[in-house]
Amino acid sequence: MRIDRTHKPWATMAAIILIVSVVIYVWYVLSTPGGPRGGTFWGLVFGSVGYALMLYAGLLGARKKVPVWRLGKAQTWMRGHIWMGLITLPLILLHGGFAWRGPLTLVLMTLFFIVWFSGIFGAILQHYLPTMIMTRVPLETIYEEIPHVRSQLVVEAEELVGAIAGNEIEQDDKVRFREAYAGTIRPFLDAPEKPGVALADEEKADIVFDSLRRSLPIDLHGTLDDLENICEEERQFTRQKKIYTWLHAWLLVHVPLSIALLVMGGVHAIIALRY
Repeated sequence: MRIDRTHKPWATMAAIILIVSVVIYVWYVLSTPGGPRGGTFWGLVFGSVGYALMLYAGLLGARKKVPVWRLGKAQTWMRGHIWMGLITLPLILLHGGFAWRGPLTLVLMTLFFIVWFSGIFGAILQHYLPTMIMTRVPLETIYEEIPHVRSQLVVEAEELVGAIAGNEIEQDDKVRFREAYAGTIRPFLDAPEKPGVALADEEKADIVFDSLRRSLPIDLHGTLDDLENICEEERQFTRQKKIYTWLHAWLLVHVPLSIALLVMGGVHAIIALRY
């Protein structure tokens, strides 16, 4: 993933913090006979800095929820969340000397790895999926408006079908057209996300409409073209909903586990300092 200019200050800061920390850690390991441990001076420093960065990363959610905390641009907070969150795991590993002792620490580190990797997964999704939406869903609409737009498409399709009543077309052709609409097109418009529907697949839809054009007079081809476009728009809405689901579903894992990690990390720090 290419780093654009807006991310570079945060990426540079994260790299400096990590490099300085590693240099100190190497010196700390070489100068500590008993080996690195979380309770030593440098162990506590690494742990404190790592937890502070975790808290900072967690403030992004608080900023979204509490209006009075809307300080700075949202994009700036997001970049800080990504880059500062990225180096929290290495710092916590330096804090414990790449070892975790005791059941609480084991649970904490397992949780930490899940949160950390889910954050990376989410950052990758947010980087690539908007581009995918632009290429695969050129008719993208506001996500919340999709049900309303879909109902308008059904109304538009019904008006197209109703308009052929006054056309000078053989009655048998009108009947076959309405049967094809009622049996294939309208069911898809009513339930475009239903599995197994032929028109939900673009290739199968092409076959269906090509077959209808061959069996119906040319006077109805314009109406068929309009109905085909409506079906394509429905398919794009389905793709948009699937992409948005991927774009947001990871938060159901990342956010609650992040909160649990912050709480358990605070408990761990209190227990470690008291005992």
